[in-house]
Amino acid sequence: MKKRIFLILFASLFALNSFSQQETSIQLPAEVTSEGDTIGLAFLHDVYVFPKMRFKNKKQERFYWKTVRDVKKTLPYAKILAKEMEKTGELMQDMSKRQKRKFWKQYEKLLFQRYEGSFRNMTASQGQMLMKLIDRESGQTSYDVIEMYKGSLAANFWQGIAKMFGNDLHAEYDGEDKDRITERIILLVESGQL
Repeated sequence: MKKRIFLILFASLFALNSFSQQETSIQLPAEVTSEGDTIGLAFLHDVYVFPKMRFKNKKQERFYWKTVRDVKKTLPYAKILAKEMEKTGELMQDMSKRQKRKFWKQYEKLLFQRYEGSFRNMTASQGQMLMKLIDRESGQTSYDVIEMYKGSLAANFWQGIAKMFGNDLHAEYDGEDKDRITERIILLVESGQL
């Protein structure tokens, strides 16, 4: 019994010793000056400085933190979807209508398999935020996106459903006015400050 414990301790010390002797190095890009000096380059995120948020009441503060939560959850998906839309737009550009429909059916299945679970777990406010952020990232409203991929009949149908729930698929993202708090949050999240 004592031999087993000794062997286990010895083996673990040997493993720790060999692990701790491994060298780790970080390689940064470098630039050589005209004098022959090498200067390491490091790239930093932008740092944004805003005035401190002042809330009039608890309701306003809850709204702010709910918006932070929604942006953090939906911003990565909006970026992914904007890239996907750009990629599929290029692929479908030279296709006939029939080829586009066939391609889109297959691609839609793939997207549902990949993202359906995440989207089903979103709240209504997160869905609204996702629609705004898709417009911000792609420059196209949700209505335009649906119309492009599914046709105007489907876009009008979903616009009617959205209107029943107080939404508008034609609504555009306005980071300068209506959505300036959201824009501030996005900038802070992207820079790692929030």
